[in-house]
Amino acid sequence: MIAALRQRHHGELKFSGVGGVQMAAEGMDSLFPIADLSVMGLAEILPRVPLLLRRLRETCLHVKTVRPSALITIDAPGFSFRLAKRLAGEGIPLIHYVAPQVWAWRPGRARHLAGRIDHLLALLPFEPDFFSDYDLPCDFVGHPVIEGVAEAPGDGPEFRRGLAIPSGVPVLALLPGSRVGEVSRLLPVFGQVAALLHAQRPGLHVVIPTVEQVAGVVAAAIADWPMPTHLVEGTARRADAFAAADVALAASGTVSLELALRGIPTVVAYRTNPFTAALMRRMLIIPHVALPNILAERAVVPEFLQQDCRAEPIAVALAQLLDDPDERSRQREALADVAGMLGQGGTLPSLRAADAVLQIIADGSIGRIEDNAGK
Repeated sequence: MIAALRQRHHGELKFSGVGGVQMAAEGMDSLFPIADLSVMGLAEILPRVPLLLRRLRETCLHVKTVRPSALITIDAPGFSFRLAKRLAGEGIPLIHYVAPQVWAWRPGRARHLAGRIDHLLALLPFEPDFFSDYDLPCDFVGHPVIEGVAEAPGDGPEFRRGLAIPSGVPVLALLPGSRVGEVSRLLPVFGQVAALLHAQRPGLHVVIPTVEQVAGVVAAAIADWPMPTHLVEGTARRADAFAAADVALAASGTVSLELALRGIPTVVAYRTNPFTAALMRRMLIIPHVALPNILAERAVVPEFLQQDCRAEPIAVALAQLLDDPDERSRQREALADVAGMLGQGGTLPSLRAADAVLQIIADGSIGRIEDNAGK
């Protein structure tokens, strides 16, 4: 987003806020570590409520002091929408990037959202029509994972050569999540799956692309795994690992879209704590949770959730993908359709998002929320 705004806008731009290493690389100093906001699920959030509230107050004060041309909140709806509510009526355009998935479990919340922000930037193609029913302006800009795939297609043969993996040996990619809680819950199951597949295919190698904040946890967990396992860090090596993989087992989330865009046959699995899971079961109104399945409106990739997140059935599903060329082809064709829905091959999502932001600023699209704030 920052790079694209600089590309589209020919004058001086300054950025301030909360972000991670990539935003820092683009010249933005974060008010505090983005990891402070990286929590998911009620059981995980409750112990950190005091810290989250303090960070909310600090951010709100900063925005009021700086008086930016626009406030762009990115994902993190629990934090972002509380911030937007506190800033309503300040005369600052409130733009939220990544439409919340209220269509999946609480569609009525879209009405409250329409009174807190001025404009949504959506990653999924069906979202503008959904939010138009609630009088909330929304633009589909495409999913940013498209750009990551385009910029780093990966070199599978070179990756295999570097690790001495023969070309005919199967490679299983494991993606157990980017949060410590996710990794702690999923990696033991993923390890059991890999062991089952390795017992049937002794040459099998496992690759685990990971991120800095969980790399240590993953490294400790895989230290005694019986099969050859390679921990992969860094964007370039991550892409190479994907290009080398024959199949993947992934946590439910954005990574399932990256795998779809790369055409990697995939199985999705997820397990959260029982309390959060019980609440979600009561509220979820869609039949699938994996994003490729939601977009395709059918089970393109197998899903194993909660009590079904067990090693034996997951291993069977992955074995079918490894052993059946027709099954792999069917899934790849369906994943290619999903990639087209996301906008792969068109204008880059970051540029579309930057154009939308600059147009909103130029239009001065803030009156609607100012009116709501006064009621």
